[in-house]
Amino acid sequence: MLAVLFFMPVLAFFLDFADALPDSTHVFAEIQLIPAVLGSMYVVVGLLLVLTLAFGRIYCSVICPAGVLQDVINRIFCIGKKKTKGVRRFRYRRPWNIFRYALLVVTAVAAVFGITEFCVWLDPYSNFGRMAAGLFRPVTIWGNNLLASVLNGMDNYALYHISVTSVTTGSLVAAGAMLVLLIVTVSLRGRLFCNSLCPVGALLSVVSRFSIFRIIIDHNKCNHCHTCERTCKAEAIRSEGTAEVDMSRCVGCFNCLSSCRQNALVYKPFFLRGERAGTASPSKSRRAFLAAGAAIAATAPAAVLRAKRFGDGGGEEKVLPVTPPGAFGLERFKDKCTACHLCVTQCPSHVLRPAGLEYGFGFMLRPHMAYIDSYCNYECTICAEVCPTSAIRPITTEEKKTTQIGVAYFYEDRCVVSVKDQDCGACSEHCPTQAVHMVPYKGTLTIPKVEPELCIGCGGCESICPVRPDRAIIIKAHPVHQSAEKPKEEESIKVEVNEFGF
Repeated sequence: MLAVLFFMPVLAFFLDFADALPDSTHVFAEIQLIPAVLGSMYVVVGLLLVLTLAFGRIYCSVICPAGVLQDVINRIFCIGKKKTKGVRRFRYRRPWNIFRYALLVVTAVAAVFGITEFCVWLDPYSNFGRMAAGLFRPVTIWGNNLLASVLNGMDNYALYHISVTSVTTGSLVAAGAMLVLLIVTVSLRGRLFCNSLCPVGALLSVVSRFSIFRIIIDHNKCNHCHTCERTCKAEAIRSEGTAEVDMSRCVGCFNCLSSCRQNALVYKPFFLRGERAGTASPSKSRRAFLAAGAAIAATAPAAVLRAKRFGDGGGEEKVLPVTPPGAFGLERFKDKCTACHLCVTQCPSHVLRPAGLEYGFGFMLRPHMAYIDSYCNYECTICAEVCPTSAIRPITTEEKKTTQIGVAYFYEDRCVVSVKDQDCGACSEHCPTQAVHMVPYKGTLTIPKVEPELCIGCGGCESICPVRPDRAIIIKAHPVHQSAEKPKEEESIKVEVNEFGF
C-alpha cells in the first residue's frame, strides 16, 4: 500500500502527456536519495537516513520507483516459478561486499570531482525515469491514439491524437537495455541490482546494519524449512545453522513474515531480541511499521517543499549542447543532471530532448534544447520547477526573459531571401525579444539581422526557418549562460508550435 502511494504519483507524472496533474506532483521525485544529494536537499537526505536507521531499507521497497518496479517485474515474470513445487525460487548467497562498496566509493569520489556519469547510469530513480519517459510514456500515448481513433470513428472527439516527439534513439536504447537488465536480474537473482550495482542500496546498507527495527528469527520456533529463504528476493536470509537475516541487504518487503508458518520471524526493535517472539506477532509488527510509514509518507513531501531553495549562491555546426535556462552553464548542468528525463516529459513545447552521442559520451542521455520543430516558450519555467537535482535551478519569469543560453547566428548564403530572392521573415516574426528584425536588402526585399545583445537563445527563429537541411539561422550555445538586454518595447509574440505564416 505504501509502495503504491509513492510509486503511482511518480509514474503518473512521467506519463502525464495531457498535463492533467498539478506541477506539485514532482515533489515525490525530490525525495529520491541521489537527486536530493546532488540538489543539496540536506533535509531530505537526513530524513531518508534517519528512516533507514529506524526501520531498515524500506526506501528500496517503498520510496524508490525502480525498487517498486522490480517487485512488479517479480510478480509478472516469476509467478509461475513461485508456484512450481520443489523449485527454490531464491536462496541465500553471500553478498558482494567488496564490489558494491568499491562501486559506491568510486561513484561518490567521482561525483565530488564533478564526474556524474556513474550517477547517470546507476542511479535507480534516473534509470526509472528514462524507462518511464522512453518506453512507458510512448506506449501510453499510442494507447491514447488508438482509443482516439476508435472514438473518432463513432463521432466522439473526447480524445485526440498526440505525437511522440521526445524519444530519441539513445534514450530508447538506454531505457530498453535497463528494462531488460532488470527483468533478467529479477528473474534469476531477485534484488541483485539493488544489492550489488546500486550505489543508493550500498549506502543505505551501511546504515541499515544498525537499524533499530529488524527482522529477527526465533530459533526456538524455527524448524529450518527454508520457506523464508525461498521467498527472500534480497537473498538475505540464511536458514541453515544459526538462522539469521542480513539486514544490510534486507529491503523491508516483509514477504518472509507472511510466508513463515511457524511464526518464527518477527519485526521488532533489536533490543527486544531476548523477549519471547510471541509478544509481538508478525501481523502486529507489520501493522506497526505501516502506521509509522504512513506518518512518514504524509510528512515527507511537505519537508521537501520546505527544503527547496531558489537561486545559486565557431564552425557552422553547434559543437556544444544548448542547456535550458536555470542550468547556468554546461559544466554545472553536467555535474548535477542524472538524466532522469522528468523535464523532458514535462516540457510543454517538447523542445527538451535526450542527447545521443552528438555531444560526446559525457553528455549522453542528458537533455538539451533541440530546435527541430519547436522552441522554448518565452515565459515557461516548468523544467526548472520539476528538476529534482537542481541541475535546472528555479528562476522567475522575469529572470528567464533576460537569461541568454545562446545566441542566434544568421547565414546569409543559406537564406531564401538571398538565394531565391523571395520574401520570408519568419524568423523575425517568431522572435519574442526583437533580437531578429528585418532590414532593407534588395529593392523591396528585406533580410534578417541579429542583435546579439537582445537574443536569449529561445530558438523561435531556428525552429521556424524553412531552409533545409542546414537552416539559415541557428542557436549557438553559451558554455556559461549570460544576460541579455531587455527589448525597448517588450512585446512577446505568442504563437502556437507549428503555426506557420506560410
